[in-house]
Amino acid sequence: MTPDPSPDDRTYVEQTRDDLDECIDRSGIRRIHVLAWRDLEDPEAGGSELHLQEVTSRWAAAGLEVCIRTSEVPGQPTTIMRDGVEVVRRAGRHQVFPRAVLAELLGRHGRRDALVEVWNGVPFLSPLWARGPRLVIQHHDHADMWPLVLPPGPARLGSLLEHHLAPPWYRSTPVVTLSASSREGLIAGVGHRPDGVHVVEPGVHRRFSPAGRRDPEPLVVSVGRLTASKRVDVLIRAFAEASEQMAGLRLEIIGDGPEEAALRALAGSLGVNAAVIFRGRISDDELVAAYRRARLVASASISEGWGMTLTEAAACATPSVATDIAGHRDAVVDGRSGLLATTDDELAGLLVEAMGSRWDQLSAGALTAATRFNWDRTAAEAFRILASTVHTP
Repeated sequence: MTPDPSPDDRTYVEQTRDDLDECIDRSGIRRIHVLAWRDLEDPEAGGSELHLQEVTSRWAAAGLEVCIRTSEVPGQPTTIMRDGVEVVRRAGRHQVFPRAVLAELLGRHGRRDALVEVWNGVPFLSPLWARGPRLVIQHHDHADMWPLVLPPGPARLGSLLEHHLAPPWYRSTPVVTLSASSREGLIAGVGHRPDGVHVVEPGVHRRFSPAGRRDPEPLVVSVGRLTASKRVDVLIRAFAEASEQMAGLRLEIIGDGPEEAALRALAGSLGVNAAVIFRGRISDDELVAAYRRARLVASASISEGWGMTLTEAAACATPSVATDIAGHRDAVVDGRSGLLATTDDELAGLLVEAMGSRWDQLSAGALTAATRFNWDRTAAEAFRILASTVHTP
C-alpha cells in the first residue's frame, strides 16, 4: 500500500497545485488541444504516453478542458474520457498526422486556447498552421532509432524530416524535454535553439514505494516494449554472462512486442531459458510488486528521453544497471542510485557488482534520488512554459 503523504509532502503538493491554479488564471487559457502519435492504451504505448497522461490529467483536475487527438487503438472506442481528459482516437499510425491537422483546421474538436504537440520522431508541423499559444513536448532525438525501426529508404526520409526539414519552423516554439542530456541531444542533433529547449523532469506515481521482501534468489527485471531499440537481446546476453558468476540469478522480462519470439530463441540458444521469464504486459499492481521483489532493474536501450522504469524502480528502493545514454544519465545517479555501462561489454560485470557488496548502498541511494520526482511539479512547470507563449496586449 502506498503511504499517505507526510505533512511536509502535503504542504508541498498543495503549494504546487496552488501555483498551477494561479498560472491558469493569469494565462486566460481554458481549453487545450493535444496532438500525439499514440494513446496510453495503445499496445505499443510507453513512457511518452504515460508522461502525457500524468501531465494532462493534472491540468484537467485544475479545471482546464483538455482534448488529446491520437491514432486509433485496435478494438477500442474512438472517443473516451480518461481522468477528466477527452481522448479522440482516429486514423492509423501514418494517417493520424494529416488527419489530425485537418481536424484542427476545420475546428472539428471545437475551439482551443492553446495547442500542445508531442513530437515523437515525426512532427505535426504545428508552427505552419496553428496560431496562438503553443508548446512542443519532445523526449529525445531519434537519430539512433530510425535505422532500427524502418527500412533504409524510409529511415533516411524520417531522419531528414526530423533533423533538417522540420526544425527551422520550430524556432519560436518552446520545446519541453525531460532531461538535461536529452536537451543537449536536441540542440546538437535536431538544431533547436538553446534558449528554446526547457528541461522539465517527470514524476513518479505514489504507488511506487518500498514494501515487502526481495525474492530469495537474485532477480533482475527489464520493463518495456520488446522492440529493436530497447535491445533486450543485449541484456539477455549480459545476463547469461553474469549467470556464470552468480548462482541462482534470474531475469524477468516485462512487456511485449515484435521481438519476443527472437528473444525467447536467444535465451534458449544461450542456455538460460529456464532462468528468463517472459511475463508480457502486466497490471500496475503487478509491476509495483515486481520492482519490490527485484534486486535490480536493467535496461540496454539505445535511446531514451528518460529512464521512466528506472525511476519507478528507484522509488521502490531498487537500483539500476543501464546503458550510459541520454535519459539514463539523468534518471540514474551513477555510482549512487545505480551503475551505467559505457559499453555493452560492461553490462555483465555491472550486474554482478550491483548485486554484490554495493547493493545496500545503491538501494538506499536509489530511494533518496527518487524523492525529487513529482508529477504535480511536472504539470505545473509544463503549463507555465505554455502560458509564457500567451501574448497579452
